[in-house]
Amino acid sequence: MWLNPWFSFMKSFQHQFGLRFLLTVGCYLAILATSFYLAYELRFDFAPPPEMQEERLRLLKYALVVKFLGLVLLRQMGSMLRYFSIPDLIRVAVAMAASSALLITPRLLGQASYIFPRGVLLIDLLLSIVGLCAFRIALRVYQERNLSDRGTKSEDIVIVGAGDTGASLARELLAKPARGLKPVAFFDDDPKKRGRLLHGVPVLGGPDAISQGKLPDVRTVVVAMPSAPQRRVREIVLLLAQQGYKVEIVPAIEDLASGRAKASHLRAVEVEDLLGREQVALDTSAIRKFVESKVVMVTGAGGSIGNELCRQIARLNPQRLLMVEQSEVSLFQIEQEMNELGMGAIAVPLVANITDQVRMQDVFSKHHPQVVFHAAAHKHVFMMERQPSEAIRNNSIGTRLLGEMAAAFKVESFVLISTDKAINPTNVMGASKRLAEIHLQALQARLQAGERRKEQGARMAGSMPERMVVVQTVLGAEAGLAENGGRRQEAGEPPTKIGDRVVGTGIPSPSSILHSPVAAQPATKFIAVRFGNVLGSSGSVVPIFKKQIAAGGPVTVTHPDVTRYFMTIPEAVGLVMQAAVMGKGGEIFVLDMGQPVKIADLARQMIELSGLKVGEDIEIKFTGLKPGEKLYEELQHHDEQHLPTEHPRVMRFVPSGDASAASAQAIDQLEPILYTVSPNPIKEQIKGIIPEYTPYLD
Repeated sequence: MWLNPWFSFMKSFQHQFGLRFLLTVGCYLAILATSFYLAYELRFDFAPPPEMQEERLRLLKYALVVKFLGLVLLRQMGSMLRYFSIPDLIRVAVAMAASSALLITPRLLGQASYIFPRGVLLIDLLLSIVGLCAFRIALRVYQERNLSDRGTKSEDIVIVGAGDTGASLARELLAKPARGLKPVAFFDDDPKKRGRLLHGVPVLGGPDAISQGKLPDVRTVVVAMPSAPQRRVREIVLLLAQQGYKVEIVPAIEDLASGRAKASHLRAVEVEDLLGREQVALDTSAIRKFVESKVVMVTGAGGSIGNELCRQIARLNPQRLLMVEQSEVSLFQIEQEMNELGMGAIAVPLVANITDQVRMQDVFSKHHPQVVFHAAAHKHVFMMERQPSEAIRNNSIGTRLLGEMAAAFKVESFVLISTDKAINPTNVMGASKRLAEIHLQALQARLQAGERRKEQGARMAGSMPERMVVVQTVLGAEAGLAENGGRRQEAGEPPTKIGDRVVGTGIPSPSSILHSPVAAQPATKFIAVRFGNVLGSSGSVVPIFKKQIAAGGPVTVTHPDVTRYFMTIPEAVGLVMQAAVMGKGGEIFVLDMGQPVKIADLARQMIELSGLKVGEDIEIKFTGLKPGEKLYEELQHHDEQHLPTEHPRVMRFVPSGDASAASAQAIDQLEPILYTVSPNPIKEQIKGIIPEYTPYLD
């Protein structure tokens, strides 16, 4: 094994033998010889005695051989010169230290002819290390700053943020001029850093001084403040955009800390960076416990919210992740992403429509989900306004069917993804979501009433045989669910029996209940979570504005005063899961959406971020409110009671009245007429069920 360095050296010599290799060996030997020569000069104050000069020349050849062999043994002759780094420095130091230790051995053995002065050896050790490292560093700097950027013209940039991230960015850009970016100045909020140099680049002042300073050759400004408050980042980005600078930003602090990105991975500023919202602190341990080792179903898995739900749930170690989606194209994409993340073993793609009761019965029977996140929905306001039947069927009736099936299969938690448009709705989409909320609350009330009857029956039974108690209480608990199936049969829609379950009632058949221990499990917790617009989701204004800006405008906004609440997709999903953990059943959670944003301001900011000017390069055109569209959204319904939660960004609302009658009325009146009448009668029927609904009638 000790011969390996020799073989490595010979192989390197064989492949690299040529002028460059000989020059490298010559430089190494020259550095070692010069170090040894200067060591004598320094040891004797540049006036060595004649006998020392003679001794220096006599011992030089031995010193060169030993030190050169040390470099060979530490594989420095085969290393690539331009990639000199800390590990190479350590190897050079070890090689020189070992060589010096070997050169002092003759003194210990009493070999007078080969004794080196101790002071000379110590000085020679330091000079050799410094000389060799300086040579390697000089080669690296030459390679990086001269050879790698031939033909490359560097653009001067300014970096906002003189912290660790900004310093890392400047170091990498200076070391790799081939990237075409050269930092010429720093700006930072910390007054203690101003006037100093960072990697040779001056810190000129605070970010606000950029607009006041004269930087005629600077077109691009990089914001390197990943740990700064979002509000401050937003202020700086908007200030720079208004001054006409091209603004780029470093990755988020989470990506930098995890190693998924480097400070030099610059990207254009997105509208998400302008939200000005602080990072949400989640109870990750409680969320993990809620999901871990369970079978979790996500409906609408191919949508924006469903996608992110699948990503976050998959990281929490579920037993299985059931991804339900009616669009095979969207489902294929999320399946491929799960496979790339190494989650293919637990992710189960299921092509299914939630309104197809037979198919969903099959899914629940085979997989027995314990937690359901219901994100499948029609959400485009204007499109659903023209097709209210589809909105009601998918958003309301689909939720009803899925909820009843979850109750029948004793799912632990059922979480409905709702919307702020369900509050005092002015459009069919919001009204359909409100009907879904009402039904889940009614279903929760019936289940809880069944549980109470079961407890009372158990207390009254006394000495009754245990089997009779179970039969009596279970049948009482299921009576409410069976009521809906009975109404269907009266309407001429007979239930279909599949195995031990009856499709059409959404509940197990009595024979299966009597012989099933599942009947003793607690009732399902039904929870709804409302939030507003999600940035970047399909159908949202952001992708539309981007496309309009790319086409040269105009950017269309319905009304100058229209405002909306916005969240990022990961933030919304994280808070949904936090609310699911806190839910006891029957509540509606509303996420803290921060301050509402004017859509016109959002459009203006996106135009400025693109380096364009409103009115000169791109026009903002106001088209008028669409049917069913509100000027602003609300957070609370008038008959809902607000209760605090353990999380400052999540609010809890519980109904003050009984929603059962309204829910039953909605199902009875709406379902039979969905495809037999025009939109106006459907909207009027919804108005009779939800008094606060203000329909738009053609």
